[in-house]
Amino acid sequence: MTVFANDQVSTLQTITVQASSPKDRAEKQYKVDSASSATKTNTTLKHTPQAVTVVSKAVLQDIQATRLSEALDVAGIGRANNFGGQGLTTFTSRGFTSGEYYRNGFPINRGYPNAPDSSTIERVEVLKGASSSLYGRGDPGGTFNVVSKTPQAEHKTVLGFNVDNEGLYRSTVDTTGALDDAGTLTYRLNLMGENGDTYRDNVDSKRWNIAPVLQWTPSDQTKVILEADFLRNQHPLDRGFTHYDGQQSYSFDASDYWWESGKDRNRLYNNNDMLQLRVEHELNDAWKLNVGAQYLNGNLHGYAVEANGVKAGSNGAVITRNYNWRNLDWIDKDVQASLVGEFNLWNVEHKLMTGIELEDYDYKSYIIRSTADFDLNINQPYSTQALPALVNVTTHDREQLQSKAIYVQDQIRFTDRFNTLIGLRFEHYDHDYTNLVNSTSWSTEHNAFMPRIGFTYDLTDQLSVYSNISKSFKPNSGADRNNQGFKPEEGISYEIGSKYSILDNKLSFDTALYYVKKKNVLTLDPLDSTKSVAAGEVTSKGLDLSLVGRLTPQWKIIGNYAYTDAAVSKDNTLVKGTRLANIPQNAFNLLSVYEFKSGKLNGLGLGLNQHYVGSRKGQTANSTYTMASYATTDFISYYDYSADIRFSFDIKNIFNKDYDESAFNRYVYPGEPRTAKIGVTYSF
Repeated sequence: MTVFANDQVSTLQTITVQASSPKDRAEKQYKVDSASSATKTNTTLKHTPQAVTVVSKAVLQDIQATRLSEALDVAGIGRANNFGGQGLTTFTSRGFTSGEYYRNGFPINRGYPNAPDSSTIERVEVLKGASSSLYGRGDPGGTFNVVSKTPQAEHKTVLGFNVDNEGLYRSTVDTTGALDDAGTLTYRLNLMGENGDTYRDNVDSKRWNIAPVLQWTPSDQTKVILEADFLRNQHPLDRGFTHYDGQQSYSFDASDYWWESGKDRNRLYNNNDMLQLRVEHELNDAWKLNVGAQYLNGNLHGYAVEANGVKAGSNGAVITRNYNWRNLDWIDKDVQASLVGEFNLWNVEHKLMTGIELEDYDYKSYIIRSTADFDLNINQPYSTQALPALVNVTTHDREQLQSKAIYVQDQIRFTDRFNTLIGLRFEHYDHDYTNLVNSTSWSTEHNAFMPRIGFTYDLTDQLSVYSNISKSFKPNSGADRNNQGFKPEEGISYEIGSKYSILDNKLSFDTALYYVKKKNVLTLDPLDSTKSVAAGEVTSKGLDLSLVGRLTPQWKIIGNYAYTDAAVSKDNTLVKGTRLANIPQNAFNLLSVYEFKSGKLNGLGLGLNQHYVGSRKGQTANSTYTMASYATTDFISYYDYSADIRFSFDIKNIFNKDYDESAFNRYVYPGEPRTAKIGVTYSF
C-alpha cells in the first residue's frame, strides 16, 4: 500500500490475512476437550473421572510419527517387549506391562500382529488405570484406543514422502471424498510403502499397508462404516543384545547385530488383515444404537536366530544360539452392541449405556529349533556359519478363548458441578489349551465381575477434582501341576486427581495420584518347581502429571511426568519389594514447538522433544541386570510453504546418546542413535 503526503511517497508494511475454518484450527491443536474412549460416550475430559491423554492429529504430524510407539512416548506410555523389532507386543503403564489395546473400541492386539500404521491413525486416546468395566480383559495400569481416519465429503488427497540418513524410504497416500453427488457415500483410502535400511546393521524394513474405508450415511440418523486394513511386514527377529550372568562385558554400538541375516537365516513375515463394520443409528433425539463387528486374521512365519546362554569355558565371550523356524496363526472375531440414551429421572440427568460383547479367539503356534552348536563370539559378531539342522519341535499348541459379556454404565449429573459414573461388566469366558508336543490339554472357565465408580466435582469453572475406583481381570495362560487352568489375574485401581484449565482454556494441567494392586500373578509352585500357581501379588503407586495445549498462540506443548513405585508384594520365591521389569521410578517427556505466525518466518515450526527414562530392571527377579537411566533430545522442524505443501526436517537423539530402550527376559534392545529424517507432504 502506498500513501502520498506532501509530495513524499511512503510504503506501509503489507499485512497478510489468512482465513481458516474451525475444522482446520481444530486439526492443528494439541489440546482436545472431549474424548469417547474412557466412557464409550462423547464426554468432556473435565468430567471424565480418569486420567486421559489424547495424542492428537497435530502431534502425530509435528513429530513425523511413523510408528505407534512414537505417539505413545509423547503420552507417557513406556516401552517393553517389541518382539525383536517386529512391533508393539507389550507396553507399560503405571507400573504394569500389558498387551491389551484397541482400535475404534475393538481389541486389536491378538496374536503377534504389527501395530496399526501411523498413516491410518487420526488420534490416540490413552487411558490410565483399569478399564475392564468397558473393555473386558486387561491390566489395571492402563490401555489406549487408536481412532482411525474416517472419510470426508470434500475431495482431498495428501501425498507424503520421508527418508532418513540410514536409507529408509517411506511414502504415503491419503485420499478421501464423496462417491455420489449427495455425499451420502464417502470413501477414504490410505496407502503406505516402506523399504530400506535401519540403524541396526543387516536389518532392513519392508512394509506396506492398504487401508480402505467406506462410509454410507443414508440419513441424518444413520451411519454405516466399513473399514479394512491389510498390513504386511518383513523384518528380521532382532533381539538386540543379551545380558546373561557371566557374560563378558561388552561396550556395544547400537548398530552391532548378532542374529544372522537373509531370508533363509533370519526373516519373519508378518501378515495382518482386519475388517470392521460399525453402524450408528439414532432411534430418536435421546437414544442411539451402536452395533459393530471385527474380524482379525494374522500369520507370522519365517526363520530366526535366538540365544540360549553363555557357553561354558569361553570366559563369557561366546553366546550359544539356536536356529529356528516358526509359524503362528491367529483368528479373532468380536461382536459388540450398545444402547446409549439420555433422560431425566427425579430431576437428575442420566446418560445410560448398556451393551454386550462376544469374542472368539483362536491361536495356533509351531516352532522347531536346532540343537547343534551355532555359537556367537561377541567379539566377532559378523562371522558367517553353516546353518544347523532343525530337529527339535519345542512348541506345537493351540489356544482358544471364547468370552461373553454384558455391561451397563450410568453417568449421573446430580448438580451443575457434581457428576457420578457407575459401571459394571459381567464376563464369562471359556479357555482351552492343547499341547501337541506332549499330548496334554486343559480347559477352564470363569466368571468375572468388573465394577467401576467415579466422581467429578467442579470447584470452579476452570478446576475440577475427581476420584475413581475400578477393577480389572486377565486370564492366565498355562496349567498347574494338576493340569488345570489358573484363576485369572485380578486388579483394582484407586485414583484421585484434578484437571485444571488455564490461559482461557488453551492449556490444561492434570494431576493424578493412584494405588494399584494385582493378585493371582503366577509364581513358582512350592511343591513342584517346574510348575506355577496363581498366588503372587504386585502393587504400584505413584503420581502422574500432564500438561497439554498452548502457552501462547504460537507455542504448543504436550508433556507428562510419572513417578512410579512398582514392586512385588507377595511371591513364593521373589523377595518382597523386588522391582518390576522395564519400570522406571521416574519418567518424563516434553514436546515443545514454536510456530511462527507472521513475517518472513510465517509457517515455520521449531521445537524439541525431550525424553527422560530412569533406571529399570531387566527382569522381575531377585538378582538381575539394570538398564541405566537416559535422556535424549529430538529436534523438530517443519515449514508450511503453503496451505498445501509442508516440508519437515527432524533429528532424533541429536546428542547421539547410547541407551537401552527396553528388555525382554535376557534380551536388551538398543535405542536409536542420532538419525536425521526429511519429509514432504503435498495436498490437492
